Parts: sequence; structure tokens; C-alpha cells
Amino acid sequence: MKSLFTLIGSCALFFSLLPTPHSSLAQAQEPKAKNVTVRWYGQSFFQVTDSAGRVFAFDPHAIPAFGRRMVKADFVIVSHIHDDHSLVEMIDTGKVNEKTKDPVRIPESDVYRGVILKNNKQDWKTIDEKRGATRVRNVTTYHDTQNGLTRGKNSVFIVEVDGITVVHLGDLGHELTADQVKAIGKVDVLMIPVGGIYTINGEQAQNVLKQLKPTMFVFPMHYGMKDFDELAGPEEFLDGLKNVKKLPLTNEFVFDATAKPADPTVVMLGWKKDEPVVPPKDPKGPKDPKKP
Repeated sequence: MKSLFTLIGSCALFFSLLPTPHSSLAQAQEPKAKNVTVRWYGQSFFQVTDSAGRVFAFDPHAIPAFGRRMVKADFVIVSHIHDDHSLVEMIDTGKVNEKTKDPVRIPESDVYRGVILKNNKQDWKTIDEKRGATRVRNVTTYHDTQNGLTRGKNSVFIVEVDGITVVHLGDLGHELTADQVKAIGKVDVLMIPVGGIYTINGEQAQNVLKQLKPTMFVFPMHYGMKDFDELAGPEEFLDGLKNVKKLPLTNEFVFDATAKPADPTVVMLGWKKDEPVVPPKDPKGPKDPKKP
């Protein structure tokens, strides 16, 4: 019996002398969050910032109803050549020419145009390029249901960043073919037009949603609202959809790219930046600070 206690004591001493994992090592084993920020500036104009700070702008415009806002970006993605999607001059690099003190415009090498003009005719430009850990590519589509005869051509853009795939459909004018769905591939975050008239409408957008099966978030775009009523509103698209998150007071949404939601969420953003809430004025006038 004495030898048994001696053995147990020896084992306890041995295990107590083993090195314990350093707290920093334990933290390193936990997956680190990768925050991605999505901002919407109305119509189809989005700004996506990855966890490393790289900024992508999609389909910039200068529509007066949305404030003609300049937006900073490192890369610009243009789905087609219409003015309400292709105003690259609305992009600010945040840099200034040291000699002239003029703002530095984004170089054409950092602009991805899915549709270009050749001999005054629209033509697709095939893009599949890696920029560090990021991949940008496109899939050719049309702006209408008549193979481009009415409104021309369009490109769907796929940006792979932070381990997820962000897909911007541009001015998609039709439901997708099986080949197009296959070419687009896995979709985590989807920006989809829903306002009809110039693009797919709400019912068609729901069908495209079923085709692409996004895993994380859906951002409706290109629809009418109070100050911009040229298009139909988002109601037809939202009808019957579950997990709809409405954020009308902000144009910004931040999420962790490493998260694995059970179901995708439809996020409805406002197009204005966050502004401080100003309390309403007291009709009786300001209070005397000396009085309770």
C-alpha cells in the first residue's frame, strides 16, 4: 500500500512539473475576427472595406437625390457604362499631389470595368485578377431580357476577400442561366437590384436569390424610395422573406467574415451616413441652468 501511495505521489509531481500553455498561445488558437464593413450610398453604389483596410467601391454615381457624395477607395468596380454606375470621378484616394496640392485620382489600373466601348459598341471585358490575397473577377450578363438589344451589356462582379465571396450583380436585367450560376460559384454576400423597370424586379430578384443561395447577407439595391421614385420600391422583393434587418438610420453594416450564420440575413440600409441625433427644441425656450 505504501508503494502505491509513493507511485501516485510521483505521478502527481511529474505532471505538476510539465509546462502549462502560455495564455497568449491559448488566445492565438482562437479564430480571430475579420471585420468587413459595407456602406451603401444609394442606387448600386457600395463601399466594402476588408479587415486589412483595403477599400473597394462598386458602381459609383453622382445622383443628386443621394447627395453626390465623394467616397474613398483603393479599387473601383464598374458593372457597366451608364452614368449612374460608372462615375469614377466620385472616388477619392485620400492622397494629394505634393506639388499641385490637387487630389490624386484613382489610376485606371485600379479600375475594373466589366463593359467597355469598342468602335462605339459595348463589349465585355473579361477580368480575373489577384491583388495580394484578394481576387476580382466577372461573369458576363445582360442589362435586359433581349441579349442586350434594349439596354446593353452588364457584368456581375465577384470579389473574394477575407475568405468570403462578395457578389455585386450590377444592373442585371434577367434571371441567370445555369452556366452563369456555375460561373459565379459560391456566394456569401450578395448585392442585388430589386426595383424593376431597368433591372430585374422584386419577383425576379427572389428567383435569382434562390439560384445563388447566398450564405451570409443580402443587400437589396437599385430601388425607389421617398427621394428617388424613378424605380419601384423594395416591397415586392421583401414579401415573404425571413430574417430581414432594417437599418434606415445608417448606411453602414459591419460583420465578422469568420462567422457562420445558420441562415442569410437581408439587410436594408439607409443611404446616408450616421448623424448625431439632435434633440427637439423646447418650445418654451432653453432652460436656465441655474434652475432645477
